[in-house]
Amino acid sequence: MEKSTSIVNLAKSLSTFHSIMGKVSKDSVNPFFKSKYAGLPNILEAIQEPLKESGIVFTQFPSDEGLCTVIVDVKSGEYMQSCYKILPVKNDPQAQGSAITYARRYALVSIFGLNVDDDDDGNKASEKPWLNKGSKEWDGAVQFVKGGGSIDKIELKYQISKENKAELIKS
Repeated sequence: MEKSTSIVNLAKSLSTFHSIMGKVSKDSVNPFFKSKYAGLPNILEAIQEPLKESGIVFTQFPSDEGLCTVIVDVKSGEYMQSCYKILPVKNDPQAQGSAITYARRYALVSIFGLNVDDDDDGNKASEKPWLNKGSKEWDGAVQFVKGGGSIDKIELKYQISKENKAELIKS
């Protein structure tokens, strides 16, 4: 990240932005993953007025190196800039355009700290509950391992801390 010497005014403007900005709804569907996401047009529309009211502008520009996003406090000229390397799957115009759009969307969500209600680009990996000691699930897991069951099978259903995994291995 690169920034101006001072970002005091930009920080105040960002604070105003966050106090105004609400959730960004998921308006698009990814049929491959059967999930919804906030499309770039929806994000741009959602942030337009809060940015205007808080006195912030942004620009994004692709280059051979990737995508750079710059946010600027209009009154002071203070800025922050972050660049993101883009690696399209193919080297054709459609793949490059798709990768740029994807990068633009995620850069804006990250830089502005947008709440994209329950974004699931991790493909539901975090939906597995934690396996905690002292729970009936823990007791069942211990019995499963003692009976010859695999910890890998338990991890398909639960997230397990390193410490708890080590304890299960001991059993």
